[in-house]
Amino acid sequence: MLKKFFFTLLVVLIPNFLAASNQEIYIFASVNDKIITNFDIKKEIEYLKILSPNISKLPEKKVLGIAKNSLINEYVKKIELEKVFDLSKKNTLADEYFKNLYTKLNFDNEESFKNTLVQEKNYSIDEIKKKLKIEVLWNELIYMRYNNQVKVDKNALLKRIKSFENKTLNEYLLSEIVFEKKKDENIETLIKKINFSINEIGFDNTANVYSISDSSKIGGNIGWIKESNLSNLIFEKIKKIKEGENTGVIQIGNNYLILKIEKVREKKISIDIDEELDKMIKFETNKQLNQFSKIFFDKTKINYNINEN
Repeated sequence: MLKKFFFTLLVVLIPNFLAASNQEIYIFASVNDKIITNFDIKKEIEYLKILSPNISKLPEKKVLGIAKNSLINEYVKKIELEKVFDLSKKNTLADEYFKNLYTKLNFDNEESFKNTLVQEKNYSIDEIKKKLKIEVLWNELIYMRYNNQVKVDKNALLKRIKSFENKTLNEYLLSEIVFEKKKDENIETLIKKINFSINEIGFDNTANVYSISDSSKIGGNIGWIKESNLSNLIFEKIKKIKEGENTGVIQIGNNYLILKIEKVREKKISIDIDEELDKMIKFETNKQLNQFSKIFFDKTKINYNINEN
């Protein structure tokens, strides 16, 4: 653990981030005995700019807060993972995640992405893969803990699949903002604040600031989703709006969701029932595991000694 007087002294001395010289190191936060310095923050900001370039348009204070929270959450996950996994081992799934990442960011291949990283961001592919490995192993940990609690109604999915057979369906490129109300917070005030933010700084930057989903790092982008994979509640909202519009607030359990349609495309569905059932089971399983992940992370984080400046 850091000695209390040492941590307190350094925190008191922390000036504005941009005022720090190249030689000075300041502590912005700590998670147990792991510290987060101004250099860590600066590096994380560059990473976040890779994932969501429009974050540069946010005020400096907002970006610093997002970067600090991002690193705190990463450190919590890493400490938990070290109890179960050897993080030094190569993980092939992280390589797949990496390919999905640069494809989602509209790079044609790894080489073009690598050149952009080196020239513009001073960031290496290995550094990104280390971060992605933490997310991959975290997902594996959640699967190990909660897979037996996932409940999927295969008969309901089969019925849904057959209702879409030989029809032309829409696929939606969606972005999301997932948020929650704190104990003493007024939900109407929070919704007004988020809607104001969407109008002022855009949907993607508002996702960076307010969303509690992992997709917040990439401006809320959740990729192409088939109409058949949307719940009835969400589809009823989605079908009423056009590209560039959002659904307004949808309450999902204790959380609140806003979805934006980035693009729409029509697709003639020729269904292989077994294959489609397998895809829908995976989709539903992942959706439930994501919910378990949020619950487990929130419970776990409470047990950590987190100091923030």
